[in-house]
Amino acid sequence: MCGIVGNVLARADRAPDPAVLTRMNERLTHRGPDDEGILVQGPAGLAMRRLKIIDLATGHQPMAGEAGRVWIVYNGEIYNYQELRETLARRGHAFTTRSDTEVVVHAYEERGLAALGDLEGMFAFALWDAPARTLVLARDRLGIKPLYYAVRPDQIVFASELRALLEHPAVDRTLDLTALSRYLAHEYVPAPHSIFRAIKKLPAGHWLTYSEGRVKIEPYWDVHFGQAQAIGEIEAVEALRAVLDLSVRQHLVSDVPLGVFLSGGIDSSTVAAYAARHFGGRLKTFSIGFDDSSFDETAHARRVARTLDTDHHEEVLGPRAALDLVARLPDLLDEPLADASLLPTYLLSRFARRAVTVALSGDGGDELFAGYPTYQAHRLARALELVPRWVRHRLVRPAVERLPVSLDDLSLDFRLKRFVEGMDFAPVERHAAWLGSFTPAEQGALLTADALARLPGPPSYAAFHEMLAHAPSASGLERMLYLDLKGYLGEGVLTKVDRASMACSLEVRVPLLDRRVVELAASLPIRLKLRGLTTKYVLKRTLAGMLPREILARPKKGFGVPLARWFRADLAPLLRDLCAPDVIRRAGLFRPDTVERLLTEHAAGRRDHRKKLYTLLAFQLWASRYHPA
Repeated sequence: MCGIVGNVLARADRAPDPAVLTRMNERLTHRGPDDEGILVQGPAGLAMRRLKIIDLATGHQPMAGEAGRVWIVYNGEIYNYQELRETLARRGHAFTTRSDTEVVVHAYEERGLAALGDLEGMFAFALWDAPARTLVLARDRLGIKPLYYAVRPDQIVFASELRALLEHPAVDRTLDLTALSRYLAHEYVPAPHSIFRAIKKLPAGHWLTYSEGRVKIEPYWDVHFGQAQAIGEIEAVEALRAVLDLSVRQHLVSDVPLGVFLSGGIDSSTVAAYAARHFGGRLKTFSIGFDDSSFDETAHARRVARTLDTDHHEEVLGPRAALDLVARLPDLLDEPLADASLLPTYLLSRFARRAVTVALSGDGGDELFAGYPTYQAHRLARALELVPRWVRHRLVRPAVERLPVSLDDLSLDFRLKRFVEGMDFAPVERHAAWLGSFTPAEQGALLTADALARLPGPPSYAAFHEMLAHAPSASGLERMLYLDLKGYLGEGVLTKVDRASMACSLEVRVPLLDRRVVELAASLPIRLKLRGLTTKYVLKRTLAGMLPREILARPKKGFGVPLARWFRADLAPLLRDLCAPDVIRRAGLFRPDTVERLLTEHAAGRRDHRKKLYTLLAFQLWASRYHPA
């Protein structure tokens, strides 16, 4: 795993500044503490930091293909690289290393951009094709690995993280107000935007070429739904078992110690069960817990570890461990992300890194197999829509609003209030409202008149409709699965996991997001994923006999922290300092009276504003470090 940076100028008679490239590269040391490299060739400059995973001796980058015509800096893992290497060797390519990086170079030399379709893995890379005077950037299908870029009139600059791009003098820090509005709505900044106007994210499953000042961006992959509507349950289970077995087996390839994150939930237990089958020796598994019972899952993780006979490592932490991290959020995140599970993810990564350099994770199962309660909620909402609107507004909503506020994780009152709030929206907007923080109307009350006037359009959920424009084959609940795969997972969860793990120099792999698993899951009819109100139906059937029955029957539980309580106690001073009226007023983005109302209502126990307050806190912490213009 690595961090990559680069700079290519439009004019062939100019060269990038090696000192700037070095500064950019140094900002990514946490992503690759083992090695570094830099190349300046004509108008192109490439640099990288490397965490050694495969081919520890000879995998140095930047790396060239035959005759030094094509150079690469690369972040990721290609899980079928050995098969590709054999094919390319038969076609006459000469290999000088055992690394997957060199396979990517030769694959490009052989097939150009079409070679992206051959790569099974997670990656973000940059290729400098010297004869064509063309830079190629590419990102894996699901966006597991990050890649940002900035196009200026005379050059392009790119990096794995925003913090590295900001070291380049041509990249300014002007805040993108559309990105801010979408962050407030969704708790992440959806691609292609970044929080800075000058910087973009290369969307997942896309490539970019830059040649003499001209930019071209195209998709090379997307997910398509419902192509196996006639498949039966037995056939689906057999197909899923085979593809899970293949994916996890390939994800175990490593020249350094490897383990599995194990929460005791279905997804991580799935990965651990298949990994235990193929791992040479006793598989290491890792879990952390908190001494707040509504947020702790360690007993379930222990149960699975005993069943699979893994070498299980567990750490139970007091609240201070995560609390102390909150003020350090800008160290971990160079773009606002309002997912508080970043905190335990970092703590788990730090704990696992003491024993391993690679960890497998179960991310992706909820989005592929309809595991979130929101999918059940959409089914229930369709039934509730039959109740007259006046009954919902005059009887149902007031009854729910009178429920006492509970600060537990996913408490009944929290879920019911979110459910009722979403009923006033159409299905796509409802999905956004259930998952996000500030609705468009709430943004209208939060943002200052000046900020609203400078927005190109009023706050909205346009980002979701832009995503769905690329999914014409999806219908009904499949549309929500697509939104979660591209949005909540692709822009939120995967960003969280990448930044939290890379801050600890730990590589995290996600076998459930292997292309073959994703395409099979998407092809299955929705009835095999959500059977009535039973989530992950086909996955649970697939794992029957492999995992304890009580694990398969467990309700969904997130990887959370007790934010609602913290905002009324330990985190209250930090929150008050960062959201003080004079601080808010000076920034000119939010209305101090609206922020004060949110703080007061939560502190008094009248409302549970944990999501809104964390969204504001994460932004304020970020802004205090990165000083957007």
